[in-house]
Amino acid sequence: MDPLELSQALIRRPSVTPADEGAIAVLEDALGTLGFTCHRLAFGEGDAEVQNLYARIGDSAPNFCFAGHTDVVPVGNTDEWTVDPFAAVIKGDRLYGRGAADMKTGIAAFVAGVSRFIEAHPNGFGGSISLLITGDEEGDAQNGTVKVLDWLKQQGEVLDACLVGEPTNPKALGDMIKIGRRGSINAAITVHGTSGHVAYPQLADNPVETLMKMLSSIIDVPLDEGTDHFPASRPVVTTFDVGNPVTNVIPAKAEARLNIRFNDLHTGADLEALLRQRFDAIGGNYDMTARISGEPFLCPPGPFSDLIGDAVKKVTGQTPDLSTTGGTSDARFIKDYCPVCEFGMINQTAHKADENALISDIQKLSEIYEAVLEGFFADGAA
Repeated sequence: MDPLELSQALIRRPSVTPADEGAIAVLEDALGTLGFTCHRLAFGEGDAEVQNLYARIGDSAPNFCFAGHTDVVPVGNTDEWTVDPFAAVIKGDRLYGRGAADMKTGIAAFVAGVSRFIEAHPNGFGGSISLLITGDEEGDAQNGTVKVLDWLKQQGEVLDACLVGEPTNPKALGDMIKIGRRGSINAAITVHGTSGHVAYPQLADNPVETLMKMLSSIIDVPLDEGTDHFPASRPVVTTFDVGNPVTNVIPAKAEARLNIRFNDLHTGADLEALLRQRFDAIGGNYDMTARISGEPFLCPPGPFSDLIGDAVKKVTGQTPDLSTTGGTSDARFIKDYCPVCEFGMINQTAHKADENALISDIQKLSEIYEAVLEGFFADGAA
């Protein structure tokens, strides 16, 4: 199976979250020809309904799973694109289109690598291979992987190891394997004060100054110094809003939002409590809401990361770094079920205009995935 042709077929489906636009059907057709049993799983209602896919070949353990997503982010300003974002245009040595990096080429490489592996083992390979594909990774991730995993548990399906095909490489294929991810918490703070004339500040209660002190209390004091596998946890203020159109009035309200990407020295609940503790120490009338979108996790360096690293080196000649940098991914859900690592395409153009991938990298990635399967089933790495 040609990973380039399958990549193009997937990119031509404008599957902006939560729309599917036939992307899952493209995979069902490709996997069906290989002998996979496919389960189309729809979760959510109305316009929020998401199409997901779980496909498996084999009925014995161990079960090696490839995981990924067919949904993509919006194209943004089309004037910034030099090609049709959903035409899957080839220019020179690159394939262009939304999802070319993140991560329709990765899914195509899954299927191509699996097809060659199956062809090389006509008498079986001593286990099962599965694909867990969601259409809800770029959105709120409420009706995707997390619900498919619940369904698998209800069906008695067991995953023994999982490789997520997110684009992990900063500059070249073979740079980096993700062995974990930081957690993420978003907080929205509203400070209520009393408005007044700037010439008489003693007669007002300035919420701007209070909010500035609150934010300083969490930014100026380091949360930690990092760990062996994680960088230091870092709060980042993402917005500070007052909405005051004049210069001579103290406003009655000030708002801010911040995000903390945190390592495994913390939990989301601990950080929420810490925020409230430091803000309470400043004083003032404030409200805060917090949303934890993921907890940190680590698949410690060992047999599974070695297996992937060996496959990468075999194909590219590079020894990849083991990292936990970057944003969150659906691996944060999968880690509760089995060992999970991430390896995929170069991420330089992900979510950008003229998103693209080297055609040669698409082929090499499929060869890496094939080599991972060879090592997994040869060595009993589960």
